[in-house]
Amino acid sequence: MLLSIVIPCYNEQETVPIFYRTVNEVAPELNAKIEFLFIDDGSTDNTINVIKDLSGRDDRVHYVSFSRNFGKEAAIYAGIRNAAGEYVVLMDADLQDPPALLPQMLHEIQDNGYDCVATRRVTRKGEPPIRSFFARMFYRLINRMSKTEIVDGARDYQMMTRQVADAILSIGEYNRFSKGIFGWVGFRKKWIEYENVERVAGETKWSFWKLFVYALDGIIAYSTVPLVISSVLGLILCLVAFIFIIVIIVRTLVFGDPTQGWPSLACIIILLAGLQLFFIGILGQYLAKTYLETKRRPIYLVKEKKVALPEDYAQTAAQ
Repeated sequence: MLLSIVIPCYNEQETVPIFYRTVNEVAPELNAKIEFLFIDDGSTDNTINVIKDLSGRDDRVHYVSFSRNFGKEAAIYAGIRNAAGEYVVLMDADLQDPPALLPQMLHEIQDNGYDCVATRRVTRKGEPPIRSFFARMFYRLINRMSKTEIVDGARDYQMMTRQVADAILSIGEYNRFSKGIFGWVGFRKKWIEYENVERVAGETKWSFWKLFVYALDGIIAYSTVPLVISSVLGLILCLVAFIFIIVIIVRTLVFGDPTQGWPSLACIIILLAGLQLFFIGILGQYLAKTYLETKRRPIYLVKEKKVALPEDYAQTAAQ
């Protein structure tokens, strides 16, 4: 059996050698041969040269290098597409995904019949409190909005059979949200919990703003509830406005009290205009995603690569 370890990398020249050594320490415990498949996501440092050096010394090390930075979602897709193994595992190069869990994950698939073994963090030690708070709020929100279950603290770190990998490849959408895709495809899944592990070296590439945009992408990709909310709220505001119109007419006819208070009227107009722009923005986000899908641009472009599979594997696997 061959286990393909897919490692998306963006400016990880410091962590790649450490990751390689650490996984090799665990490799004797695995009941499978391993393949290292590094996906260089358009790094601007020396990452690709470090990977090439490892590949020159170890035939198990393969790589795909993008023409520019396409994002981690594209790197995950490229890794699964070019993986040669009967089993595929996704891991980060910064060792926040503990390699020590690999034997247990493989055991659950080989001996206990699971199709996929996923991991989730039960603590967020080392993260800024504000980021941890919004992360928890995101998982609560999206699970209320979406029919696809996305587990709180879920990592991209998971091992899957070739059947699951092929199912993920069959979803060729351009706007990808892997956590949602992993949940949507289903299959029999085992969850392994572990405490948060800090980066072994380097700095995180995920700023608060990038995480916020990623969260919005996830909500838009797996829920239409924002559209429903805007429609319902718009209807409620129309009813409230109609009631106020009736009240003003009755008060004027009965009490002869002319309508007063232009400051409050101005505030109401500004509020309603803001809500309209907000709802148009929600609609625009869905329209923008649809627009990008209709362009049918490739998910990524390859500059150079060294892999163990033919170019047309993805099409063959999907069939």
